[in-house]
Amino acid sequence: MLEFGGHRPPLQKMIIRDAVEADLPIIIRIYNATVPTRMVTAELEPATVEARLPWFREHSPEQYPFWVAESDGRVIGWLDFKRFLPRSAYRGTAEISVYVDENFRRRGVGQRLLQHAIARAPSLGITALVGLVFGHNERSLKLFERLGFERWAFLPGVAQLDGVQRDLVMVGLHCGKRSSSSLSSNDSAGKIEREENEYKPELIE
Repeated sequence: MLEFGGHRPPLQKMIIRDAVEADLPIIIRIYNATVPTRMVTAELEPATVEARLPWFREHSPEQYPFWVAESDGRVIGWLDFKRFLPRSAYRGTAEISVYVDENFRRRGVGQRLLQHAIARAPSLGITALVGLVFGHNERSLKLFERLGFERWAFLPGVAQLDGVQRDLVMVGLHCGKRSSSSLSSNDSAGKIEREENEYKPELIE
């Protein structure tokens, strides 16, 4: 899921680095701020650091990374990769989620995290990225589509948010080398990857 919002001037200074356990409290604070909006997450109650620690430890920089965006020493957003489905044939597909601090929304943070994920995916052995977005979160859907994602699935009324049935959209993007039949529909993804290769944020291991 992607944090939502309009557009404001982008940040001039931002780095993307691997998350560490010390980041988890701010990661959870950013996540919990989206719960009452009913726009981003299907969780209905705030999460706790203790409950989310096993989830955090499932990530690894080499396979399913967890990154934070940082500006002036402050974590302002995050992106994580997770296994799409457990069957072996799906090991090249990863689900991604992006969340941005409410004070830094609409400044390009989510977009830059997504661009970085697209560029890094092939080196992680990932051939396809998918995201799950509520159908009423149009701004997030438009951002994904601007970066080359397509709508791969539509699940009507599968979420119940305060008594309201909400649709779920699966967006997807093929990464890296693909068959010639799939290249034409993903030209924009290649453009994003080239642009990301030109933009090289500092990565703190």
